[in-house]
Parts: sequence; structure tokens; C-alpha cells
Amino acid sequence: MAPAIRIIGIDPGLRKTGWGVVVSEGSKLSFVACGCIESDGNLSLGERLRQLHEGLHKIIAAHRPHEAAVEETFINRDPQSALKLGQARGIALVVPSLAGLSVAEYAANLVKKTVVGVGHADKKQVQAMIRVLLPKAETSSADAADALAVAICHAQHRGMKALVAQMRAAG
Repeated sequence: MAPAIRIIGIDPGLRKTGWGVVVSEGSKLSFVACGCIESDGNLSLGERLRQLHEGLHKIIAAHRPHEAAVEETFINRDPQSALKLGQARGIALVVPSLAGLSVAEYAANLVKKTVVGVGHADKKQVQAMIRVLLPKAETSSADAADALAVAICHAQHRGMKALVAQMRAAG
């Protein structure tokens, strides 16, 4: 049987960054924990990013994942919102990297297709499948459920990524 790998999934956001930790052992998934890191909208952007950084650092220290997966964000709203979300996403990428974790990125449509079977599933469908795949999971919010979905997506795709990397190295 494959060794147990602890994965943290991260759904970046400036107001709320969802996080979820699962253990993947072969094809078996187990729920560990999930939640949200919230930043204070009354603070400056720098202070809010610091809150996200510190919160994510504490989660990683507490749950000690082996790998991380971050959802790629797609925004077609105003450019200012896209920039702020991009900065929060930078925090979501750099904190696990600073902790020595490999960080994979997955498009939202791939995450939904992997977990729900449909690339344009809505948040309620994602939450429903999280309850099916991880019956012990108690998601506090849609952001936490989305983060668990990212972790599940990584658990399903990480083996294939490793195989492709091996094939390229063998050349």
C-alpha cells in the first residue's frame, strides 16, 4: 500500500482563505481538519496579508502536511479586486513553500471535475460531494469545503504528476 501523505489544500482569498487537510493513503482519503483564515477588512492591505501569512503558517505548523495544493483563481471582475486576490494567492503559495512543502496548483474547473464530476459545479454541489468523500468532515464554510476539494484533487492527480516527472527524467 502507498505511504500515507498529508495534504493541505488552500482556497486563497483576501477576506477568507479556506484550508483543508486530508490524508491520502493509496485510494483512501481521511479527513484531518479544515477552516478559514480571515483578515480584518478594516486594516491596511499589508496588515491583512500579514494576517493571512501568520494564520497559514500556524495551520501548517499544527497539522504538518507533506504537500500543498492551491487553487488557481480566475477573475474577470474589476482589476483592483484581481490584484488583491493575486496578492492573497501569493501568500497561499509562498507560506507552504517556505515550510519546505512542494506546492501544486490546480484550476478551479479541474478541482470541480475531479470532486463532483462536472467542471462548472456550484459551491453546494462541491460541499455535498465533500460530505460523501469525507463523511467525518465538518466544513465551517464554502471556503473550507473548496480547500478540501483542492486537497482531494491533488490526492487524485499527484500520482500521475509523479509518473510524468519520472518519465521525463528517464528521458
